[in-house]
Amino acid sequence: MAYYFNTTLENADFDSAIEKVTAALKEQGFGIISEIDIQATMKKKLDVEVRPYRILGACNPQFAYQALQVEDKIGTMLPCNVIVQEDENGRIEVAAVDPEQSMQAIQNEELEKIAGEVQDRLRKVIASL
Repeated sequence: MAYYFNTTLENADFDSAIEKVTAALKEQGFGIISEIDIQATMKKKLDVEVRPYRILGACNPQFAYQALQVEDKIGTMLPCNVIVQEDENGRIEVAAVDPEQSMQAIQNEELEKIAGEVQDRLRKVIASL
């Protein structure tokens, strides 16, 4: 089973895709608490050119709080990562982690319920794009 779900944005440039994804996440109660620019990092650290690739660390505080109440080490798997990348053809792909898949290793029924709700919201984000 896939550990992510994704979509490709037609006729979108990279920067506007970041804005669109951020807005769609906000509509579902997520904020961006971290942002990693892989393209800039690889250039700075390794002096290599890579295509535009950004990791957005999305957090829904309500769900994060609930998860921390039932599993105190869950922070090792937070935030929910969403990537925006430009493929070799110039198309923009957006992919989000599937929290139900990533939480299976923990085997906590209460956490599974929360992960299902988060999954539903992240699927709505991807579908709205």
